[in-house]
Amino acid sequence: MSRENPIPIKILPEKRPQGGRKKVFRPNGAQARGKDLDAKTRKFQSLLDLGRLIGLDLQIDEMLLKISQKACEVMEADRCSLFLHDPKTDELWSTVALGMAGEVIRIPSSTGLIGSCFQTGKTINLENAYTDHRFNKEVDFHTGYRTKSVLCVPLYNREGSRLGVIQLLNKKGGVFTKVDEVFLQTFGNHASVFIEIAQLQKARIDALEQSQKELERLNRVKSKALDHLSHELRTPLAVIGGNIRLLKRKVQAQNPPFVREEVFGSLEKNLNRLSDIQQETDQIIRAYQEIERGPRPENPDFQCPISPETIDLYPFIECLLKDVQNRACHRDIQIELDGAKDLVLQFDPNILEESFTGLLKNAIENTPDEGMIRIILERKARWVQVKFMDFGVGITKENQRHLFEGLFHTQDTELYTSKKPYDFGAGGKGLDLLRIKTYGRRFGFDILEGSQRCIYLPTDWDLCPGRIFLCPHCHTREDCLKSGGSTFCVSFLS
Repeated sequence: MSRENPIPIKILPEKRPQGGRKKVFRPNGAQARGKDLDAKTRKFQSLLDLGRLIGLDLQIDEMLLKISQKACEVMEADRCSLFLHDPKTDELWSTVALGMAGEVIRIPSSTGLIGSCFQTGKTINLENAYTDHRFNKEVDFHTGYRTKSVLCVPLYNREGSRLGVIQLLNKKGGVFTKVDEVFLQTFGNHASVFIEIAQLQKARIDALEQSQKELERLNRVKSKALDHLSHELRTPLAVIGGNIRLLKRKVQAQNPPFVREEVFGSLEKNLNRLSDIQQETDQIIRAYQEIERGPRPENPDFQCPISPETIDLYPFIECLLKDVQNRACHRDIQIELDGAKDLVLQFDPNILEESFTGLLKNAIENTPDEGMIRIILERKARWVQVKFMDFGVGITKENQRHLFEGLFHTQDTELYTSKKPYDFGAGGKGLDLLRIKTYGRRFGFDILEGSQRCIYLPTDWDLCPGRIFLCPHCHTREDCLKSGGSTFCVSFLS
């Protein structure tokens, strides 16, 4: 046969069975390899499923349960135990062990197969657990469970330190293989990331809860100390006041008096100031106690408005404005009332008057002369809102966090001076705002605050002259009105 004339080979098209797909026959070895490939695919898919299964659930006990259930399912094991190390007690603990759901189990970190796996960092794979001296047969005796095959793999955190141990018991239909060992190590590494994140989250939450408890304890101690101080000051102040009056009468009876009248004036002024501080401190303490108790109907001290009446808001505030403007008649401030004129509330007029007066007083004391204040009434869905807007110096971000705490003024301590109510920069101790917050808790209304510090006075040390036309930064009144201000919004559910 020559190369030049090869025998032609004709390739005929393959016949397929009619009405169906081509039937493929595989040798037994190929079928086994296909099954192995399917098993590997299913196992590695479980790693992706684990992240999806856990998601953002960082509750450690629930997470351990999900990890154990997934390990049992993928590895075809009867049971799974997942133990974590407690460095404080050098114990291994678990709430997911030997099917004892919910019960916390603690063992020394060197006890049994789990302890050995944790201490050595080596995988343990046994076909028959009873042949190994490290296995504790008493566990089977007490639980009635029969342990056969065992696979233990250590868990590691991201720093490489041992985190705990995952243990599988009794593989269904056989024993654990080398392939099972490799996969469980991979599965354990994957699960360890979630476990470590959950532990860090739990540690942060525990620390926050402990800090909160400590702050609550310190707050109770502070309240008791202030309450005791307020009570103890009351009596000696009254005694001093009585002695000053007695001494004053005796001195006045002398001719000529051996003590000048100005001396008694100074003593009485400072004594009155101490008395005012004592009374305000006492009111602040009572207000804090009301807030801590909260507006709970089961609370025996809870009260609804004592004398609710039907109040037409617009004329009510108009009348209120006349009284406030009389008290602040020495100030040159424009106050505007605007908005809906048909809003009605069922509320105690005394509480409403005290709250609105406090907000107006606060606005006037923070607005320079030639400035402006606006009061706006409006309805938002089921809420009736009253907004008190001033275009004054505004409040820094830091101070805004403390406005409703009481015993707090927005000026720096070294710049603070006590002035008369309604004076610009009168300061104060935040008692009005604290009282309004307390009323809101008790009587069911909300108060929110928003503020922008004057762009020319960014810190508490930057002082406003108290009159727009004395300001070196503002050339017109409009410049001041655009530079900063505050809004307090009171909302009532109607």
